[in-house]
Formats: sequence, structure tokens, C-alpha cells
Amino acid sequence: MSKLTKNQKLAYAKVDSSRQYKLSEACSLVKDITYTKFDSSVELSVRLGVDPRKANQMVRGVVTLPHGTGKVTRVLVLCTPDKEAEAKEAGADFVGLDDYIEKIKGGWTDIDVIICTPSVMAKIGAIGRILGPRGLMPNPKTGTVTMEIANAVKEVKAGKIDFKVDKQGIVHAAIGKVSFEATQIADNAVELLNSIIKLKPQALKGTYIKSIFISSTMSPGINIDSKSFSAAE
Repeated sequence: MSKLTKNQKLAYAKVDSSRQYKLSEACSLVKDITYTKFDSSVELSVRLGVDPRKANQMVRGVVTLPHGTGKVTRVLVLCTPDKEAEAKEAGADFVGLDDYIEKIKGGWTDIDVIICTPSVMAKIGAIGRILGPRGLMPNPKTGTVTMEIANAVKEVKAGKIDFKVDKQGIVHAAIGKVSFEATQIADNAVELLNSIIKLKPQALKGTYIKSIFISSTMSPGINIDSKSFSAAE
């Protein structure tokens, strides 16, 4: 293991790894232990008691964070010409179809979200192997395959994110920036956690939420008391 820097030592010294923090405390502490020179992202990691290998225990959803993510989200809309004006007016960064499909085939993926209309999904299927591993493939379940292009673009720009449990049974999601107020980070965390709770699989036996950690870029994780997270102060 590489040696800790001076700032990393300071950060670890401020976190008591033997205790669980209230959400409000954790959101203040994560700001205090971040020493990066840039505006670090804040991430929530929620370990669930599910078996992601079983289809009836898969947890996936979307949530609109009340204070956004703090990140500028680059949106590509793939659609037919009749929808292009709607997409541009809603704030999409890139709008088109065949030209962008060819760019993606050539290796271009300088985007965060792709939204499309149902009628063009057949064409997008040809680049599924490129988009899938990068989490860019449009999906009706996340609202990125829709005829309501303007609404979809505005929601994404406003802070709508999609989340999915990984192979280890953990949901990772960016919920803001260190520059946010602690109360804003807490509000976003509660919104995400409530969304995860609503998606509890009926087939699950035992504990659903096993642990919750919050961290920023290069900071240690802070253990949050999962029994009191809703009491954000």
C-alpha cells in the first residue's frame, strides 16, 4: 500500500472508523476531510442484502436529486429530424442521428447521457456494444427512450440520475459536490435512499440495507447509521 500523504493522514484522523454517524454529521464531516484543490464529487455507497444474480432481486431506478449533482451533464439526443428542434430548445448539447452514430462507431463517447425516441432504437442497437459497457445505452426504464424528448432532457439537466446495484450488491451514486452546503448533500442523500428503499425486492429475505458510506474524491468513507438516515438535520 502506498504511503498516505499529509492531507490524507489528517482526513483519516478526523474519521472514527469504529462508529456510525448521523447523516447530518457525515455530510458536514465529508466536507471537512476533503483536501483536493478541485471541487470533489460526493458519493454515496449503499450495500444491499440482495443477490444481483437473481432477476427478482435486481435493484435499479432513477431519481431526481433536489439540488442536482453539481456536474455539467452532456446530453446527446438521437432522433428523427422532426424532434431535433424540441431537443435543442430543451438544452441538449448534441442532436442528430446517423452522423452521431458514425462518430460513436469511430470511438467518440464524450457524453454523459443519451436520450432517444423509440423509433431509432433499431439503429442504436448497432452500437450497443460500445454504449453498454459505458452505461450510455438508452433504456425505457430510466426514461431515456421516450417521445417526450424535452421533458427527458430537462430532467437530466436538473439532476436526474439512474442507479443500479452492481455485482457486489452495492449501489454507487454521485450525490453532489463538496462545495454544496452540508444540508444540500443530506437532502440529496435522503432522496436517493428513499428511492432505493421503495425498490426493495419482494423476494428478499433478511436485511435490505446493510451499510451506507459517504465519501468524496480520495477521502476515507464515513459510515452512516442506516437506522436514522431519514432524520437529516
